[in-house]
Amino acid sequence: MTGSLTRGLAQGLARVTGTALGPYQTAVLRIGLSFTWVCFLLREWPHRYELYGPGSPWGWDLARRLTDDNHAFTALMWSDSPVWFEAVYLVALVSAALLLLGWHTRAMAVLSMTGVLALQNRSILVGDGGDNVIHLMALYLVLVRCGQVWSLDARRAARRARAGTTTPEPGGVLLWAGCGAALAAAQLVTDTRLAWTEHGPLPGLGWATVLWGLWLVHALWWLVCRYAPGEPRTVLDSLANLAHNATLLVITAEVCLIYATAGWYKIQGSRWQDGTAVYYPMHIDYFAPWPGLSHALVGSGVLVMLMSYGTVISQTAFPFTLLNRRAKNVLLVVMMAEHAGIAVLLGLPFFSLAMIVADAVFLPTSFLLRLGALAGRARDRLRPARPAAVPAPREEPALDGSLVGGGGPAT
Repeated sequence: MTGSLTRGLAQGLARVTGTALGPYQTAVLRIGLSFTWVCFLLREWPHRYELYGPGSPWGWDLARRLTDDNHAFTALMWSDSPVWFEAVYLVALVSAALLLLGWHTRAMAVLSMTGVLALQNRSILVGDGGDNVIHLMALYLVLVRCGQVWSLDARRAARRARAGTTTPEPGGVLLWAGCGAALAAAQLVTDTRLAWTEHGPLPGLGWATVLWGLWLVHALWWLVCRYAPGEPRTVLDSLANLAHNATLLVITAEVCLIYATAGWYKIQGSRWQDGTAVYYPMHIDYFAPWPGLSHALVGSGVLVMLMSYGTVISQTAFPFTLLNRRAKNVLLVVMMAEHAGIAVLLGLPFFSLAMIVADAVFLPTSFLLRLGALAGRARDRLRPARPAAVPAPREEPALDGSLVGGGGPAT
């Protein structure tokens, strides 16, 4: 019995340190959240000054007083210059787009996280549940290896593997140097108030330690890949896999916690208990982009009761369905359909999209592979066909023993 337990523990340890689990699930998380954030930033581009910038009702002085009190990290508090605001907004937009494509994923995950925190912590009164999900997942994406598949990094790695080279490309060095110079300039020129041992994401860990630590880890990774690709690289890979798998576990627990708390809080409400809760938000003009459709749905008391009770049951039951694969897959479809309905009926597309992406972490790998194959075939149909290569004429010996039809240089 002891021997079996020891072998099981050894196999489990080898798995969590030797493999980054869920590569397709984390890739979907990276692509989906980045897509949601990019779409949100583009949609709010005309209103960016009123939401997060100099024209916000929640002025810079008020935001500064709030961040001094709650110690939230936001780069927008480093300067009240409109130019600085535009720069931060553009960095948030561009880094999210590059993270979506998987270009230098590790660096873009850090920059995208910085952009998310900068904007959301600047004006905390304009967010909703979807912003909270993006906020949390942006932090987690820094620790997962979400560029293993479906990314420009994966394509570049495959191309270098076919060429038989292991030398890192210089583009990453330039990006690393630029990020370090920008962080140093921000601390020297602006009032960042970045502490080393307090007011950070974890007790005893300040944001200065986090940002410079991530910068040094990137440098260490490059140095090991360049000069010590043997055992030191294996050790770093094991540590990265361990951090990835631990963070993936936290992500799944976070999604379960979101649904469990939402469901159990609903149970305590009298309107959810009598099955009429769905009726009321559909009569609020602010949440009725399609009033005719909303009123038609809530015109049936039976349908309102089914939607109300179905919402509570699906949310409270979701964590328990993880024990059965088939039940989990069925309820995933129900949850995604529910969020799609919220997007259409209540006009909350970004909240719904963020939750659907979070749900996608639980999708089976076989389904994601089929989805990727369908996307690849669709891409191939849209891509213009390349002209077929014309084969070179076959060389044949001439009567005098020379070669003709070879197309080589004349001598």
